[in-house]
Amino acid sequence: MTRRLHLNLFIQSRGHHEASWRHPAASPLALTDIRYYQDVARKAEAGLFDSIFLADQLTLGEDVAHAGRSWLEPVTTLGALSVSTSRIGLIATASTTYTEPYNLARQFASLDHMSGGRIGWNIVTSWAAGAARNYSGTSQVSHADRYERAEEFVKVVTALWDSWADDAVIDDRAGGQYAHAEKIRAIDHVGTHYRVAGPLNVPRSPQGRPVFVQAGSSDTGRRFAARHAEAVFTAQMEKATAQAFYADLKSLVKAEGRAADQALILPGLSPVIASTEAEAKRIARELNELTDPEVGRKRLSGRFGGHDFSHLPLDRPLTPEDFPDPSKVEAARSRTEVIVGLVRREKTTLRQLLAYLAGARGHFTTAGTPEQIADLIEDWFNDGAADGFNVMPPVLPAMLDVFVAEVIPLLQKRGLFRTAYEGETLRDHFGLVRPPA
Repeated sequence: MTRRLHLNLFIQSRGHHEASWRHPAASPLALTDIRYYQDVARKAEAGLFDSIFLADQLTLGEDVAHAGRSWLEPVTTLGALSVSTSRIGLIATASTTYTEPYNLARQFASLDHMSGGRIGWNIVTSWAAGAARNYSGTSQVSHADRYERAEEFVKVVTALWDSWADDAVIDDRAGGQYAHAEKIRAIDHVGTHYRVAGPLNVPRSPQGRPVFVQAGSSDTGRRFAARHAEAVFTAQMEKATAQAFYADLKSLVKAEGRAADQALILPGLSPVIASTEAEAKRIARELNELTDPEVGRKRLSGRFGGHDFSHLPLDRPLTPEDFPDPSKVEAARSRTEVIVGLVRREKTTLRQLLAYLAGARGHFTTAGTPEQIADLIEDWFNDGAADGFNVMPPVLPAMLDVFVAEVIPLLQKRGLFRTAYEGETLRDHFGLVRPPA
């Protein structure tokens, strides 16, 4: 079977560039207006994207005065998108650290029914230091403890989704029987973090369970992904590191006894696209000129668990010693490794680092023509760096419109991307098997 490229659209703010919310090409709608998300989702569906993805944040950023980073809660938002789209997959982020398994299992099973089998769950362990204070905690949960809790959480929700047989519901109105009670089983889970009796009070959903998505790239995160993830979002700043990550994770997946093609790897790609390379680079400069370095400094601090970077001058070349040891950071460890690695390689100044991170927070950014973007996608896809991409337009919906109109036809002409949806569910789009109950 011909290997096909997979494309997910990551919707965040009015685009992924830090200054997108104030760019004139960005949507005029409020970030709390559901029409904005519906419009962008329909555009992605018209472009035949596999899926869309909504991130989440459980605390208000300190940069709220000068950064458009507040938006709707993702699980609720997917409910609206499930009835305003018909084919595209819908992925929402939900935390294993600050959510109860039974609640999450009910919500995502309900969404999978509402959408006809198009739901994915982005499994996160919530690294933001301020989140604990919003959920009755006094201190941040350690990196190791978050993943230990996540392992048990996934075990519980999987058991809950499997607590109904596929044919448990018969809905026999004439005969007066709604379900085969013997095909609905309690799970009686008793573990370190959770005690859940079950069964779930929602029947098994069209996909059996939602698609498992994960984005952690630390050593612990990779091993978690190898056991559970069916799609992996990853931040890679260059092709060589993307290839190394791809090879490593695929080998870990196989070591877990899973087929390599059942864990798709989708690096983030944030392209500025224009008719000429010079024009694309001009737009990129225009976006960077709208950024505030102090907003970027606060974001950088958050990535490193609240570390104080206020003493660093903007224009002195940085060294790894200017940063906390990533292995000891209890926040977004994989992203801190990416940032320190960039500093080690490029010896950037703080101003240059913040400008780079403003583009897409450590994901691959580029500026070029539609042909150049299609060439890059084809090269990474064919050269062991990606199964597809987590597309992160710097400005929404403008850069999505260009991608759909100009880049996707090139990928289709090259035989890399679908020309029509061939299935109904997200598992169909991703080429994933449906798990048995």
